[in-house]
Amino acid sequence: MDYRWRTAGHLDWLCRSPQLLHCEQSFELRAHLPQSLAARLARWDTDPASRPAALNEPANPRLGYYFERLYECVMTRLLGWELVSKNLQIRDGSGRTLGELDFLLRNPETGKVEHHEVAVKFYLGYHQGSDATLWYGPNSQDRLDRKVRRLLEHQSRLTGRPEARAAMAELGITGAVTPRIFMPGYLFYPPDAPVTVPDFVPADHLKGTWLYHHQLAGQDMATWVPLHKPHWLGPWSQPDRPDPEHSASAMESVADHCRPRLFAVLSQDAASGQWAEVERVFVVPENWPRL
Repeated sequence: MDYRWRTAGHLDWLCRSPQLLHCEQSFELRAHLPQSLAARLARWDTDPASRPAALNEPANPRLGYYFERLYECVMTRLLGWELVSKNLQIRDGSGRTLGELDFLLRNPETGKVEHHEVAVKFYLGYHQGSDATLWYGPNSQDRLDRKVRRLLEHQSRLTGRPEARAAMAELGITGAVTPRIFMPGYLFYPPDAPVTVPDFVPADHLKGTWLYHHQLAGQDMATWVPLHKPHWLGPWSQPDRPDPEHSASAMESVADHCRPRLFAVLSQDAASGQWAEVERVFVVPENWPRL
């Protein structure tokens, strides 16, 4: 099997990963997983003909779209929920878009429709020089506190608007719709500055480290591998020894193009010989987060 085909691993990560937001609307996917999960994913991994057709399509380079495809597969093919609608646009009378409903899904246990908003996020903790910590995405226009506020105050409330109720009525949905939020991801910590984590982030969240490009001086990066989307959904592993030239070239692009890059630090397993991820590191240009 080509070790670069990783959709089954991405599905497993999606199913088992902790989230970055715990709230009343949180959808605890791990509580719904079937006992047959590992066996079914293993079969999809080794037998392309057994996979849902969507999983054999090329991964969308936009991670959000790819993540939504995986989520749909998990909910419908693994958990047996009915997909009623996906990416339903909600517009007002003038045609202006008010928002979008990521998923409308029918819960097979209750028979009721739920509205699921989903996202996968990666945030780097930036100490402001006071007590405040801001958690920025690699693209610093994105910020954890703003994302959560929008999820809670806008996106998860959208089904309460009359325009949304009218759009859902056209799909035969007339009863109450329960809002749910699912947002796994990573928080990356600076190595030499204290940061605070928002109360809504669960303690078991996934963690990494972030560094400025100049902080790499003297670092041994022989076992670092640059991660390309969609392989930000981890963890990464490979049978071959990492190529230092690849990581060096990616490091140069951070400085030359002022673009943050994500790396996996690998270690070789003595028993299998496989090189597996032991740490994640974001490297950012000197002007980050003011790109």
